[in-house]
Amino acid sequence: MGRFRGGLRCIKYLLLGFNLLFWLAGSAVIGFGLWFRFGGTIKDFSSEDKSPEYFYMGLYVLVGAGALMMAVGFFGCCGAMRESQCVLGSFFTCLLVIFAAEVTTGVFAFIGKDVAIRHVQTMYEEAYNDYLRDRERGNGTLITFHSTFQCCGKESSEQVQPTCPKELLGPKIFGMIFSMVLCCAIRTSRDMI
Repeated sequence: MGRFRGGLRCIKYLLLGFNLLFWLAGSAVIGFGLWFRFGGTIKDFSSEDKSPEYFYMGLYVLVGAGALMMAVGFFGCCGAMRESQCVLGSFFTCLLVIFAAEVTTGVFAFIGKDVAIRHVQTMYEEAYNDYLRDRERGNGTLITFHSTFQCCGKESSEQVQPTCPKELLGPKIFGMIFSMVLCCAIRTSRDMI
């Protein structure tokens, strides 16, 4: 009987630790979703006429999922600490529903990724063409695309050079040069030994 109780105590504390991590993961998901919406480079998309509402909706769903994870983690901790069958059964049901939702979301994301890619490409094309039609007005969406994805233009950067990130050209070229010089120096020093 003592081993059985020791095993149950071990499972209880493992479940408690798991739920604490689950709760922390939910907090991180909420923080990431809110930062990505209000603090990251994506927040600049909302200042343009064509803001991607579908993307913001996805971020709000992400924040909601984080809140759900925090709630489920809290119920799991309470169920483990109080050793309540009702709360633990509800916790198991919630985890099962979350798992089914994740699998379903993964399948839909895999099926719809081509549509999402085409939609982002269309947004970029529209911003690119708007900028070429009226360069004086500027284009915040194009600037945000270039700074977020660290790119500049479609085939050539000459037409949209003012919207390109300033740090795009210099450091990468220098990084490539310095890494190649160092690589050659290491090879030369090994050949001498």
